[in-house]
Amino acid sequence: MRKLLWALPLLAALTLSGCGYNDFQTKDEQVKAAWSEVLNQYKRRADLIPNLVATVQGYASQEKDVLLGVTQARARVGSMQLTPEALNDPQAMKQFQAAQGQLTSALSRLLVVAENYPQLKSDANFRELQAQLEGTENRITTARNRFIKATQDYNILARQFPTNLTAMMFGYKPKESFTVENEKAIAEPPKVDFAPKSAVPAAPSPTPATPPAAK
Repeated sequence: MRKLLWALPLLAALTLSGCGYNDFQTKDEQVKAAWSEVLNQYKRRADLIPNLVATVQGYASQEKDVLLGVTQARARVGSMQLTPEALNDPQAMKQFQAAQGQLTSALSRLLVVAENYPQLKSDANFRELQAQLEGTENRITTARNRFIKATQDYNILARQFPTNLTAMMFGYKPKESFTVENEKAIAEPPKVDFAPKSAVPAAPSPTPATPPAAK
């Protein structure tokens, strides 16, 4: 009887291992770790923005709309807290991605505007901030790709047979991944036209009718 009692936990452990339970534990933690790194890199970008905006403002204070757009986009991103537990919420993920996309677009416009101010471009502080921002964007891309891969591996495990039975038994649901619908548009810097707009010519005054000659 005692041997049977000792054998039951061992049998249960082997069964759980064979049905993918341990794999779910590993891959779930990998997804959470990858997501934490994504958030870490987005936070690094957000931390750079105040100094970047302040530097640009020192040389191009008249670009109020662009500066305000970056500040507001950063504020929207800062108000969203997406925990690892929210990775199963597609709507929350879409809102988070949309906010980050808006911030990316606002930053692209800011850098395009900065190109039109030679003194700003030559400022050492601005060049350093720009380099840090570019490096952060590369890190964000890398972190996102790792998160996408980790999520893909987890979702395959959650959907394929027979581990999908374990997923249903223990409540392991597929996780939402990164999908940016307008990623191509976000990646391209906006076109900014600084050429002065030509005035619209006034409509010509109607030629007064020639009075008929007196008879």
